[in-house]
Amino acid sequence: MDKKDLITHSPVRYFDATNAGLKDGEMGLITAKKGLGKTSILVQFGIDSLLNDKALVHVSFDQQSSNVIAWYSSVLAEIAKKKSFNLDDVNEEIVRNRTILNFNQETFTLPKVVNTLKAMKDGGIKISTIVVDGLDMNKASADDIKCFADFIKSEKMTAWFSYTNEAADLKGTLESAKLDLFTTVAHLAAEGKALTLNILKNGGGKVNLDAKTLLMSK
Repeated sequence: MDKKDLITHSPVRYFDATNAGLKDGEMGLITAKKGLGKTSILVQFGIDSLLNDKALVHVSFDQQSSNVIAWYSSVLAEIAKKKSFNLDDVNEEIVRNRTILNFNQETFTLPKVVNTLKAMKDGGIKISTIVVDGLDMNKASADDIKCFADFIKSEKMTAWFSYTNEAADLKGTLESAKLDLFTTVAHLAAEGKALTLNILKNGGGKVNLDAKTLLMSK
């Protein structure tokens, strides 16, 4: 199996089948209760972007870089294991095109993140995809989220956010001023022993997650 086949069989293809995937300039939001698998989903989006030779910035508000790197290594290893792929063929380019940033929400707002991303862009880094993990949406103002959304739109990037929230419907997820800034919203929930990512906004349907590997599946 070559890299092209790995992209074709990426777990994210199951998500694409719901028609909830993002286009350039759009943002998406993944919600779930704490510890259920939001980070794994964001990492799968990140890896898919990297496999397509798109530069990725992973912004974490609740994990150190070493933990984020471990997530990427673990998820990529599970993908490779399922598809009998040699990781040595892609590891180097993935690391080269991935930037990890760690911030404290108490001292670093989304507009400051935008300034950092602008500086990276001015420095020659062609960012295509951003994932923002661990941000407390209740503490982020609608204006701050809009600032980020405007940047994503102007630069024709895509951005995925995670948010710890147990609500299984749109109304209980966020106030409308914030919710309107996200093209896609999906909620991860446990249904018996199964994990299911339900599309709440944009597209429809659901995506199952392997309870053991946390990879998106049929």
